[in-house]
Amino acid sequence: MFFTACTSGGGQKADMVLNNAQVYAVNKNQPNAEAIAIKDGKILFVGSNEDVKKYIGDKTEVVDCNGQFVMPGFIEGHGHIHGLGASLINLNLMNVKNWDEIVALVADAVKKAKPGDWIIGRGWHQEKWNPAPAKNYLGYPYHEELDKVSPNNPVMLSHASGHSLYINAKAMEMAGINSSTQNPSGGEIVKDKNGVIVGVLAETAQSLVGKAYYDWVNKQSKEVQKVKWAESIKLAEEDCLKKGITSFQDAGSSFEQVRWMKELAEQGKLNIRHWLMVGEGHASLLANAKELPVINAGNGFLTAKAVKAYMDGALGSYGAWLLEPYSDRAGWKGENTSSIDSLKAIADFCWKNNLQLCVHAIGDRANREVINIYAEQIAKDKNKDHRWRVEHTQHVNPAEIPRFAQWKVIASMQGIHCTSDAPFVPKRLGDKRSEEGAYVWQSFLKAGVLVNSGTDVPVENEDPIANFYALVTRKLKDGTEFYPAQKMTREQAIYSYTMANAFASFQEKDKGSIEVGKYADITILSNNLITCKEEEIKNIKVVMTIVGGKVKYRK
Repeated sequence: MFFTACTSGGGQKADMVLNNAQVYAVNKNQPNAEAIAIKDGKILFVGSNEDVKKYIGDKTEVVDCNGQFVMPGFIEGHGHIHGLGASLINLNLMNVKNWDEIVALVADAVKKAKPGDWIIGRGWHQEKWNPAPAKNYLGYPYHEELDKVSPNNPVMLSHASGHSLYINAKAMEMAGINSSTQNPSGGEIVKDKNGVIVGVLAETAQSLVGKAYYDWVNKQSKEVQKVKWAESIKLAEEDCLKKGITSFQDAGSSFEQVRWMKELAEQGKLNIRHWLMVGEGHASLLANAKELPVINAGNGFLTAKAVKAYMDGALGSYGAWLLEPYSDRAGWKGENTSSIDSLKAIADFCWKNNLQLCVHAIGDRANREVINIYAEQIAKDKNKDHRWRVEHTQHVNPAEIPRFAQWKVIASMQGIHCTSDAPFVPKRLGDKRSEEGAYVWQSFLKAGVLVNSGTDVPVENEDPIANFYALVTRKLKDGTEFYPAQKMTREQAIYSYTMANAFASFQEKDKGSIEVGKYADITILSNNLITCKEEEIKNIKVVMTIVGGKVKYRK
C-alpha cells in the first residue's frame, strides 16, 4: 500500500495541470515530457498525458497547451530592475532614431514640466543614430539644441549603457560645471580639441551632476519617492511577465532599495522572483553588513547575497579598459573606474562574509585585473563554492579564458549586446581583437566556463526571444553574422537562460528546470525554440507566464 501511494502521488490532486505540451524540461534525466502537475506553487509531476490524469481532481485547473512549447521560466541573468522601472516612467530613448528625435522628446517633456523640474531619460546611443548629428565630437552632438528647448529645466539623459550622461547648460549651471572643472579619477567631462564642453559626462564624471539632481529629488518626502518607486517596480514586473521572465537578477541595488524590495516581498506584492546584487562601496558595505544576506524573503521572492562592483566602463563610450589603444581613438586605452585597492577591499569583504562578488568588466585589461583580484582571494580556499562572476566579459584576451576555468569564475554575458554593438566593435578594437576576444561564448564554453545570459536591461530590451536569437545566430539587421564560430547551439542558449542563471545565483535546487519539487515557474511559447526554423524564432510569442503555479500573464 505504501509503494502504491508513493508512485501514484499519494492521492494528491493538483491545483493545475498542463497537458498536450511539448515540455522541454532542461533536465538531462527527463529532457522531454507531455504534461506537468502543479501543487502549492511547486511541480508535483512531470510525465505523460496519460499518467498526469491521476492528479486531476474536481478543483484542478487543466490547461490544454495544444502542442505548444513549455519550458522553465526565463531568468534574466543581468539587468537593472530599478532602471527598467524608471525607463517606463521617464523618457525612454531606447528606440530613438537620431538626435533630432531626442531633442523633440525633451521639448515635449518641458511643456508638461514646471520650471526647475529635471527632465530625465535613458537609452540613447550615438553609434546607432541615423543620420549622425551634423555638428559633433566623437559622434556626440553639442548641448546647444537641448539648451534651446529647455532653457529653464535641467536635462539629464543617460546613455543606454548607463556609463555616460548628456546634460544641458542649465544642469551644468546647477552642478557648477564649467570649462575649468577638472575631470574626476576614472571619468571625463568630454571636451573637444578646443576645450569646449560637449555636454557629455563619462563614467565617474556623472557624479558631478548627481548632487544637484538629488537635492531636487529629496525635496519630495521619502514616502512620495517610495510610492513612485513601487509603481515603477510594478510596471517593470508587468513588462517582464509579458516576455516570459519569471526571475530577475538585478545588477546593482542600493541598501535602501534592498529594504524596500524586502518589504514588498514580505507583503506578497512581488510578482516575479528577484535576486539582488548590492551596488555600494566598501565603506557602505561595512556599515550595512548586518543587512546581508537576505535569503528567500516572501516565500522565495527575494534574495540579496551578492555585491556588484565596477572595474571599467562601456566600449561604446570609450570607457572599456583595454590592454592596447582603441583603433579609432589614437593613444586612448580607456581607464579603470575603480582603483585596484578599492576592489581588493570589496573582494576581501565578500570572501569573509560568504557573499558572491560580481564585477563589471568590459575591456580585456579590466577582465585581466578582475581575474587577478579574484585569484588572490580564491587561492585561500580553492574548494570553496564561491561562484564569483564577471559581469559582461565582453572583450577578453584569449589568455584569460583558461584562468576563468581555473578559478571557476562565471562569465555573465549578454547575447543581445553582441549583435547590437557589432557595427561599432571592429571600429573600436580592429578585426583581429574582435574575432579573438569579443563575445566569445563558445571559447568560454569549450574551456568549461559557465556562461549565463541576460540583457542588461534597460541598456537593451529584456525580451528573451530577441536575446535568444542573437545567441544562436549572431545575425545583424543586414543579415551578416558577427564571427559566427562563437554562436551558441539552441540547447546551450536555453540552458544559459535557465539552469545556468539558476546556478549562477545558488538557486539551482529551486528553479531553472522543470523538475518535481522545484518552483512552478513556467513559460509557454507559441513555437518550439529547439526545432523551429531559424527565422521563425523572431516571431515566437509568449502565450503564458506562470510563477509559483499562478498564471501571471496570459496572451
